[in-house]
Amino acid sequence: MKTYTGERTLDGIRVCVDEQSLDPRYDIKVFSDGDYEWAYEGDEPRQLALAILADHTGDSSRALEYCEPFMREIVANLDNDWELTSDDIEESLAALDPEPQPVGTAGD
Repeated sequence: MKTYTGERTLDGIRVCVDEQSLDPRYDIKVFSDGDYEWAYEGDEPRQLALAILADHTGDSSRALEYCEPFMREIVANLDNDWELTSDDIEESLAALDPEPQPVGTAGD
């Protein structure tokens, strides 16, 4: 199970997956070329939602499809420092999609 974390530090924002920097996935779509953000709705939180979903699902199309509702329902409501596990993300996707797909089944 993967663990995604975000924290605000004196040096700026840090977002990791299993203690490694999370790729913003600009190759899928560029919403913002700035740092990630959360706790509100906007381009930087949208980029974070896309990055988390792309990493978690392994499916660029699905990540792009769900990044907007995931940003509104999850990312916009995160605290200053946060942690999401793979299970947390699956629960969130299940709530957004009445017929969720298993992780890693769709091709990129």
